[in-house]
Order: sequence, then C-alpha cells, then structure tokens
Amino acid sequence: MSVAQQMLESYPKSLGGVDREKLRACIDACYECAQACTACADACLSEDTAAGLAKCVRTNLDCADQCDTTGRVLSRHTGYDANMTRAILEACAQSCKACADECALHAEQYEHCRVCAEACRRCEMVCRELIASL
Repeated sequence: MSVAQQMLESYPKSLGGVDREKLRACIDACYECAQACTACADACLSEDTAAGLAKCVRTNLDCADQCDTTGRVLSRHTGYDANMTRAILEACAQSCKACADECALHAEQYEHCRVCAEACRRCEMVCRELIASL
C-alpha cells in the first residue's frame, strides 16, 4: 500500500466525489515520473554526448518539477477546486507528453531515456484518466 493510499484512506472528510483510486494512481505516477525525469537528466549529463542532450535535460527537469508540483497539489484536499485541478493535470499531462517524446528520440541509444519515456507516458495516461473522471 502506497503512502498516498494510506493518506487518502485516513483523510477525515469526503473527497467530493473524486475517485480515490484514480487520485492515488495519479499521485503515485506523478512522484514516480518526477524521480525518473530527475534521474534521466542526471544520466544525460553524465553521457559523453551531454552537449547534444541539452534539450532532453531541460525537458526532463521541467517535467520533474511539473510532476512534483502536481503530486503535491493532488495531495491537498481542503478547499478543493475542480477547475484548478483540471488545469494542473492538463499541464502535467502535456509536460509528460513533451518529455516522453523527447526521451523517445534517444531511447534506443540510452536506457535511461527509454525508462523515463515509459514513466512519462504512464503519468500522462493517468493524468488524463483522472481529468476524465472529474
């Protein structure tokens, strides 16, 4: 059981109709993606061809920040604002798509880019599933 799930189960009030399982999956995916993107950026910087991976590093770091922020916002439930949540989720999904697309360009050459692209695609999908359920 993830920490996000434990926290959601212990939240004392209603989540206002938000699907707890979709919310939990999204929080977990956001933090997993943030970690993958941070590690991928670092790995790119360690490659002999680091100068050619500058866009990948930048996209990774932007995505990591967006996913981390989204995970934190989704973890707060008091004063829930569905419109703000949708906007944040849409921004996160878009950031994940951009990062996955960029990492996919290098996935055959660098395993860390392949792993990161997969984490980004999962996070994008889960964000879109949560948006659809709101």
